[in-house]
Amino acid sequence: MTELMPVFIDNQVLRFAPGATVADAVSALGADAAEQFAAGSAHVTDGRGIRLASDAPIHAGAILRLVGSARREKDEADAHS
Repeated sequence: MTELMPVFIDNQVLRFAPGATVADAVSALGADAAEQFAAGSAHVTDGRGIRLASDAPIHAGAILRLVGSARREKDEADAHS
């Protein structure tokens, strides 16, 4: 049996199998978090504040934060134009 590794994300301790990714961690937070992350209105940083790619592997004891952003993507149309 593979031992699950603890990962700290947004003040929660969640456990993942080795090989899990940042996207897996966000999905474990729930549908709202996963939707924001997929839409680009949120991103994940490590404990140092460095932005992580969705396919980056996570490790035991990792500290992750889901950070929301009010900024639009560059290709999003301006509603007032």
